[in-house]
Amino acid sequence: MLIQWSDADQAYLVTLPEWAGRVLGPVTHGDTYEEAVRNGRDALAALIASANKQGEPLPAPHLIAAV
Repeated sequence: MLIQWSDADQAYLVTLPEWAGRVLGPVTHGDTYEEAVRNGRDALAALIASANKQGEPLPAPHLIAAV
């Protein structure tokens, strides 16, 4: 889960790099960092449940270096 502040949106935007080929990003957002984390977890849980229901494999994890 990648969370970045957006000045344009005045919100923390959440993207899920592993799911880039399956969903458009960002997948959710939050007014606070904590809210963005909660929303990101919910979005990830929904994506995992959907993939499992459809018999699709989960994407491999990506490592992202801090800059």
